[in-house]
Amino acid sequence: MAGNRSLIAVIGDEDSITGLLLAGIGHINEQQRKNFLVVDSKTQVSTIESVFQEFVERRDIAILLINQHIAEKIRPTVDKYQQAFPALLEIPSKDHPYDPSKDSVLKRVQKLAGD
Repeated sequence: MAGNRSLIAVIGDEDSITGLLLAGIGHINEQQRKNFLVVDSKTQVSTIESVFQEFVERRDIAILLINQHIAEKIRPTVDKYQQAFPALLEIPSKDHPYDPSKDSVLKRVQKLAGD
């Protein structure tokens, strides 16, 4: 179950990460592992995927937020993720509005609800 999961992790663009860090979600643990990744045009897809895997395997993360346009870069990995914890939420960014048709979590909920 959720256990002692208490952190929100974020994979996002600079503006999203900055806003969330200012809101107080930033954390660096004893092993110097951060709970956020700033993605820019130079960030490799393999880096995004490895950080995503790290975050979903960590036992201290309750929620993983990812900008939807970044989730699109690793869509097969995001679509395969089925665990309840950490909860995965796709969020919009300043330059990329939310598109419900691309949200894999929303698609699963709609399928379960019979929509």
